Amino acid sequence: MSSASAPPLLPISDPSAASSDASTVPVSTPAIRLFFSRISDSVRRSLADLRPWSELADRSALSRPDSFSDATSRIRKNLPYFRVNYAAVVAAFLAVSLVTNPFSFLLLLALLAAWCLLYLFRPADPPLVLFGRTFSDRETLGGLALISVLVVFLTPVGAVIISALVAGAAVVAAHGAFHAPDDLFLDEREPDGATGLMSFFGGATSSVGGPTVVAARV
Repeated sequence: MSSASAPPLLPISDPSAASSDASTVPVSTPAIRLFFSRISDSVRRSLADLRPWSELADRSALSRPDSFSDATSRIRKNLPYFRVNYAAVVAAFLAVSLVTNPFSFLLLLALLAAWCLLYLFRPADPPLVLFGRTFSDRETLGGLALISVLVVFLTPVGAVIISALVAGAAVVAAHGAFHAPDDLFLDEREPDGATGLMSFFGGATSSVGGPTVVAARV
Protein backbone atom coordinates (compact mmCIF):
# COMPACT_ATOMS: atom_id res chain seq x y z
CA MET A 1 0.00 0.00 0.00
CA SER A 2 1.37 3.38 -1.01
CA SER A 3 1.50 6.01 1.68
CA ALA A 4 1.94 8.91 -0.79
CA SER A 5 -1.65 8.78 -1.99
CA ALA A 6 -3.21 8.61 1.46
CA PRO A 7 -4.78 11.89 2.60
CA PRO A 8 -3.38 13.46 5.77
CA LEU A 9 -5.25 12.79 8.97
CA LEU A 10 -5.31 16.48 9.89
CA PRO A 11 -5.82 19.37 7.44
CA ILE A 12 -2.70 21.44 6.87
CA SER A 13 -3.29 25.17 6.38
CA ASP A 14 -1.39 27.21 3.86
CA PRO A 15 0.75 29.82 5.68
CA SER A 16 0.38 32.35 2.86
CA ALA A 17 -3.40 31.98 2.85
CA ALA A 18 -3.53 32.26 6.62
CA SER A 19 -1.53 35.46 6.57
CA SER A 20 -3.74 36.97 3.88
CA ASP A 21 -6.90 36.02 5.77
CA ALA A 22 -5.51 37.50 8.99
CA SER A 23 -4.91 40.80 7.22
CA THR A 24 -8.48 41.11 5.96
CA VAL A 25 -10.88 39.36 8.30
CA PRO A 26 -10.26 41.19 11.61
CA VAL A 27 -10.39 44.65 10.05
CA SER A 28 -13.70 45.45 11.73
CA THR A 29 -12.47 44.74 15.26
CA PRO A 30 -9.93 47.59 15.56
CA ALA A 31 -12.34 49.88 13.69
CA ILE A 32 -15.07 49.32 16.27
CA ARG A 33 -12.60 49.66 19.13
CA LEU A 34 -11.17 52.91 17.77
CA PHE A 35 -14.63 54.32 17.02
CA PHE A 36 -15.92 53.80 20.55
CA SER A 37 -12.61 55.00 21.96
CA ARG A 38 -13.09 58.27 20.09
CA ILE A 39 -16.61 58.56 21.49
CA SER A 40 -15.51 57.97 25.09
CA ASP A 41 -12.64 60.47 24.77
CA SER A 42 -14.99 63.09 23.35
CA VAL A 43 -17.52 62.53 26.13
CA ARG A 44 -14.81 62.91 28.79
CA ARG A 45 -13.59 66.16 27.24
CA SER A 46 -17.15 67.44 27.04
CA LEU A 47 -17.91 66.62 30.66
CA ALA A 48 -14.90 68.72 31.64
CA ASP A 49 -16.73 71.75 30.19
CA LEU A 50 -20.01 70.94 31.93
CA ARG A 51 -21.27 73.91 33.92
CA PRO A 52 -22.90 73.40 37.34
CA TRP A 53 -26.59 72.66 36.95
CA SER A 54 -27.29 74.98 39.87
CA GLU A 55 -25.89 77.82 37.79
CA LEU A 56 -28.12 76.82 34.89
CA ALA A 57 -31.21 76.77 37.13
CA ASP A 58 -30.37 79.93 39.09
CA ARG A 59 -33.64 81.84 39.27
CA SER A 60 -31.93 85.07 40.29
CA ALA A 61 -30.25 85.20 36.87
CA LEU A 62 -33.56 84.98 35.01
CA SER A 63 -35.05 88.19 33.69
CA ARG A 64 -37.24 89.24 30.82
CA PRO A 65 -35.27 90.51 27.80
CA ASP A 66 -35.90 94.11 26.85
CA SER A 67 -36.29 93.41 23.14
CA PHE A 68 -35.93 90.72 20.52
CA SER A 69 -32.37 91.82 19.79
CA ASP A 70 -31.58 91.58 23.50
CA ALA A 71 -32.98 88.03 23.55
CA THR A 72 -30.90 86.95 20.55
CA SER A 73 -27.82 88.57 22.11
CA ARG A 74 -28.36 86.61 25.31
CA ILE A 75 -28.75 83.38 23.34
CA ARG A 76 -25.48 84.00 21.50
CA LYS A 77 -23.68 84.56 24.80
CA ASN A 78 -25.28 81.72 26.76
CA LEU A 79 -25.03 79.11 24.02
CA PRO A 80 -21.22 78.70 24.02
CA TYR A 81 -21.06 78.88 27.81
CA PHE A 82 -23.76 76.27 28.51
CA ARG A 83 -23.18 74.29 25.29
CA VAL A 84 -22.59 70.95 27.06
CA ASN A 85 -25.57 71.46 29.39
CA TYR A 86 -27.77 72.41 26.45
CA ALA A 87 -26.60 69.35 24.51
CA ALA A 88 -27.50 67.18 27.51
CA VAL A 89 -30.96 68.76 27.66
CA VAL A 90 -31.62 68.07 23.98
CA ALA A 91 -30.27 64.53 24.38
CA ALA A 92 -32.59 63.99 27.35
CA PHE A 93 -35.59 65.08 25.27
CA LEU A 94 -34.53 62.70 22.51
CA ALA A 95 -33.99 59.80 24.93
CA VAL A 96 -37.36 60.30 26.61
CA SER A 97 -39.11 60.49 23.24
CA LEU A 98 -37.50 57.25 22.05
CA VAL A 99 -38.10 55.38 25.31
CA THR A 100 -41.76 56.37 25.31
CA ASN A 101 -42.04 55.15 21.70
CA PRO A 102 -40.56 51.64 21.83
CA PHE A 103 -41.43 50.81 18.22
CA SER A 104 -39.47 53.81 16.93
CA PHE A 105 -36.62 53.01 19.32
CA LEU A 106 -36.31 49.40 18.15
CA LEU A 107 -36.59 50.46 14.51
CA LEU A 108 -33.83 53.02 14.96
CA LEU A 109 -31.61 50.45 16.69
CA ALA A 110 -32.19 48.00 13.83
CA LEU A 111 -31.24 50.68 11.31
CA LEU A 112 -28.07 51.55 13.22
CA ALA A 113 -27.15 47.87 13.48
CA ALA A 114 -27.63 47.45 9.73
CA TRP A 115 -25.26 50.35 9.02
CA CYS A 116 -22.62 48.99 11.41
CA LEU A 117 -22.78 45.36 10.31
CA LEU A 118 -23.29 45.80 6.58
CA TYR A 119 -21.08 48.83 5.84
CA LEU A 120 -19.21 50.70 8.56
CA PHE A 121 -17.42 47.81 10.28
CA ARG A 122 -17.68 45.12 7.62
CA PRO A 123 -14.42 43.96 6.00
CA ALA A 124 -14.13 44.62 2.28
CA ASP A 125 -13.26 40.98 1.61
CA PRO A 126 -15.32 38.84 1.21
CA PRO A 127 -18.02 40.92 -0.53
CA LEU A 128 -21.52 41.22 0.90
CA VAL A 129 -23.82 38.41 -0.25
CA LEU A 130 -27.55 38.54 0.56
CA PHE A 131 -30.24 36.23 -0.81
CA GLY A 132 -27.73 34.67 -3.18
CA ARG A 133 -26.70 38.00 -4.75
CA THR A 134 -23.38 39.79 -4.37
CA PHE A 135 -23.56 43.52 -3.58
CA SER A 136 -20.77 46.00 -4.21
CA ASP A 137 -19.87 48.73 -1.72
CA ARG A 138 -21.68 51.35 -3.80
CA GLU A 139 -24.82 49.23 -3.98
CA THR A 140 -24.66 48.56 -0.23
CA LEU A 141 -24.27 52.26 0.55
CA GLY A 142 -27.12 53.21 -1.78
CA GLY A 143 -29.39 50.55 -0.34
CA LEU A 144 -28.71 51.57 3.25
CA ALA A 145 -29.27 55.24 2.38
CA LEU A 146 -32.57 54.41 0.70
CA ILE A 147 -33.69 52.30 3.65
CA SER A 148 -32.73 55.11 6.05
CA VAL A 149 -34.81 57.63 4.09
CA LEU A 150 -37.78 55.26 4.04
CA VAL A 151 -37.49 54.58 7.77
CA VAL A 152 -37.23 58.26 8.68
CA PHE A 153 -40.01 59.57 6.41
CA LEU A 154 -42.43 56.64 6.21
CA THR A 155 -42.39 55.54 9.86
CA PRO A 156 -42.94 57.34 13.18
CA VAL A 157 -39.15 57.50 13.72
CA GLY A 158 -38.77 60.79 11.85
CA ALA A 159 -41.65 62.46 13.68
CA VAL A 160 -40.36 61.31 17.06
CA ILE A 161 -36.83 62.57 16.41
CA ILE A 162 -37.91 65.90 14.91
CA SER A 163 -40.43 66.61 17.68
CA ALA A 164 -37.84 65.84 20.36
CA LEU A 165 -35.21 68.06 18.72
CA VAL A 166 -37.70 70.91 18.28
CA ALA A 167 -38.85 70.66 21.90
CA GLY A 168 -35.29 70.55 23.18
CA ALA A 169 -34.23 73.48 20.99
CA ALA A 170 -37.24 75.49 22.21
CA VAL A 171 -36.31 74.92 25.85
CA VAL A 172 -32.69 75.84 25.15
CA ALA A 173 -33.69 79.00 23.28
CA ALA A 174 -36.09 80.03 26.05
CA HIS A 175 -33.47 79.55 28.75
CA GLY A 176 -30.84 81.38 26.70
CA ALA A 177 -33.18 84.31 26.12
CA PHE A 178 -34.29 84.69 29.76
CA HIS A 179 -30.95 83.95 31.43
CA ALA A 180 -29.06 87.21 31.96
CA PRO A 181 -25.40 86.60 31.01
CA ASP A 182 -22.89 87.11 33.77
CA ASP A 183 -19.95 89.35 32.88
CA LEU A 184 -17.63 86.86 34.60
CA PHE A 185 -17.79 84.37 31.75
CA LEU A 186 -18.09 86.77 28.81
CA ASP A 187 -14.33 87.21 28.63
CA GLU A 188 -13.62 83.50 28.46
CA ARG A 189 -11.98 82.41 25.24
CA GLU A 190 -14.16 80.23 23.09
CA PRO A 191 -12.64 77.02 21.70
CA ASP A 192 -11.01 77.28 18.30
CA GLY A 193 -12.42 74.11 16.81
CA ALA A 194 -15.51 71.99 17.16
CA THR A 195 -15.80 70.66 20.69
CA GLY A 196 -18.47 68.92 22.65
CA LEU A 197 -20.28 65.66 22.42
CA MET A 198 -20.27 65.54 18.62
CA SER A 199 -16.65 66.49 18.00
CA PHE A 200 -15.56 62.87 17.67
CA PHE A 201 -17.10 62.57 14.19
CA GLY A 202 -14.34 64.50 12.49
CA GLY A 203 -11.55 62.58 14.17
CA ALA A 204 -13.35 59.25 14.10
CA THR A 205 -14.16 59.36 10.41
CA SER A 206 -10.63 60.40 9.49
CA SER A 207 -8.99 57.81 11.75
CA VAL A 208 -11.49 54.97 11.51
CA GLY A 209 -12.69 55.49 7.98
CA GLY A 210 -9.19 56.08 6.67
CA PRO A 211 -6.92 53.26 7.88
CA THR A 212 -9.62 50.64 8.38
CA VAL A 213 -12.85 50.92 6.43
CA VAL A 214 -11.71 52.97 3.45
CA ALA A 215 -8.34 51.30 3.12
CA ALA A 216 -9.91 47.88 3.28
CA ARG A 217 -12.34 48.72 0.48
CA VAL A 218 -9.75 50.17 -1.94
